[in-house]
Amino acid sequence: MANLHTTFAGISSPNPFWLASAPPTDKAYNVNRAFEAGWGGVVWKTLGEAGPPVVNVNGPRYGALLTPDRRMMGFNNIELITDRDLEINLKEIAQVKRNWPDRAMVVSLMVPCEEKAWKAILPRVEDTGADGIELNFGCPHGMSERGMGSAVGQVPEYIEMVTAWCKQHGKLPVIVKLTPNITDIRMPARAAKKGGADAVSLINTINSIMGVDPATLTMSPSTGGKGSHGGYCGPAVKPISLAMVAEIARDAQTRGVPISGIGGIGNWRDALDFIALGASNVQVCTAAMVYGFKIVQEMSDGLSHYMDEMGFKSVSEIVGKALPTVTDWQYLNLNHVSKAVIDQDSCIQCGRCHIACEDTSHQAITATKDGKRFFEVMEDECVGCNLCVTVCPVPECITLRDVPAGAIDHRTQKIVSAQHADWTTHPNNPGRIKTAATA
Repeated sequence: MANLHTTFAGISSPNPFWLASAPPTDKAYNVNRAFEAGWGGVVWKTLGEAGPPVVNVNGPRYGALLTPDRRMMGFNNIELITDRDLEINLKEIAQVKRNWPDRAMVVSLMVPCEEKAWKAILPRVEDTGADGIELNFGCPHGMSERGMGSAVGQVPEYIEMVTAWCKQHGKLPVIVKLTPNITDIRMPARAAKKGGADAVSLINTINSIMGVDPATLTMSPSTGGKGSHGGYCGPAVKPISLAMVAEIARDAQTRGVPISGIGGIGNWRDALDFIALGASNVQVCTAAMVYGFKIVQEMSDGLSHYMDEMGFKSVSEIVGKALPTVTDWQYLNLNHVSKAVIDQDSCIQCGRCHIACEDTSHQAITATKDGKRFFEVMEDECVGCNLCVTVCPVPECITLRDVPAGAIDHRTQKIVSAQHADWTTHPNNPGRIKTAATA
């Protein structure tokens, strides 16, 4: 069986699945339930300095983007950092860590951008027995208006400065949580490394407004008739997060810095994408809030079975495996040619491929043949854009096949240099692509 055990920034956990700093990690009751379900670690919901408590709204804190069948695509929240007393949080963290010594316990922190504030809270967290701290430089709402959260994360100099304070005055590994609300994610990551960070985590939520109530023309959701921009997360942000993770993982100035991937992870396949693109572990929030803590069992089982099938013995063997395939557009092979193929046995004659191609693409799919409804790709016009594959409702009905080396692309009248042999042997190849020897 594959070994799911991971060591991230020196922090050990039985699997790479952690709960992100959020409502699910706000108290001992939740975290105990999470560990019972099988989570490898948690990042405790962000703590602030001692003093007047944070006050959250007593109204809608969450909004959602749903598909027509009410599946969660995007999730928005306006909840602030913990509104529970600091002493209570610290006491619970210590107790949970004693009860679960094999699980990763990381504490998220956010205090004013002053050295004395960070210096004061660090030893109190260390006394709990926690394994590490995560600096919350990402929250885009509420706290950012107070000069914290993403207000710090958007200024690389502040990131480097605060990270250095935490390394100077603390003993625990420091993970810097990055905001996506920035032009170039590499800049804050580089700053975190310069400050001595042991790792980075990303992404935090994206600044967002969910919509407007059409009946009242007020922002939705709202509290007392008014709403506030919040943090957007869930499945819809995964591609954004993957791009940012890959950018940091392949950047010469941050390469080698451990990355904790966050953003839209709901199953083992999502986790695999992050790990293959450079993350050493992953953090989950929205999926746990929608489906409950036991989803980690599918995640662990799925990743374990995949690793067994692929011959991977440890998670570390997968980290960054896909990075060599990520490049800038200018380095793509412009001689490569792909063409779409429709499997007529699977086609349900819905016509979505034709309409999409006819109206918005390259007019490369017929609608009739011999006076009957029939959809077929005209290879001379097809540019392999993948639109028809994307809109087709039948899995694997439309696929792209690479044109083999030596074939002639009739659209350009050039000999193709692609290296693939599937096209000429594919049962649905109408024969319009010919090899150079027979053309």
